[in-house]
Amino acid sequence: MNGFAVAILGLALCMILCGSGSALALFKTGSAASGVVSEDPKKFSKVFVLAVLPATQGIYGFVVGLMGMSSLTVEMTMGQGFAVVMAALPMTIVGFISAYFQGRTSVSAIQAVAKEDSVSGKLMLFPAMVETYAILSLVISIMLFGSL
Repeated sequence: MNGFAVAILGLALCMILCGSGSALALFKTGSAASGVVSEDPKKFSKVFVLAVLPATQGIYGFVVGLMGMSSLTVEMTMGQGFAVVMAALPMTIVGFISAYFQGRTSVSAIQAVAKEDSVSGKLMLFPAMVETYAILSLVISIMLFGSL
């Protein structure tokens, strides 16, 4: 295995894990939102944003993957390949974990909207707090790629 292959593996894992975390979370939020909307279709707009919030980590992983691809060369050393992996690592780990937990937080908020829809704006704050760490990881990965 050479540096190029190591870098490709790291970028692929970033996209795979961030995308998988988002997909798992969206499955949970979509299921919860579907139940609420089937009971009261007027609540669609209130649960829609809560249901799609965890999709952002998949997008962030894709962005980091694209940024990392601009750093690739076929002649990369192992050290350069591992530098690409390390630059993607914050988004890889935090993207997966934060998507999962943002999904769980969003499901709770969606269930609360089912009981009392007037609090939906306030409830959006809780999954958004989880999103903060995904954004911080994205910023760190971007900064690390900038230093390569």
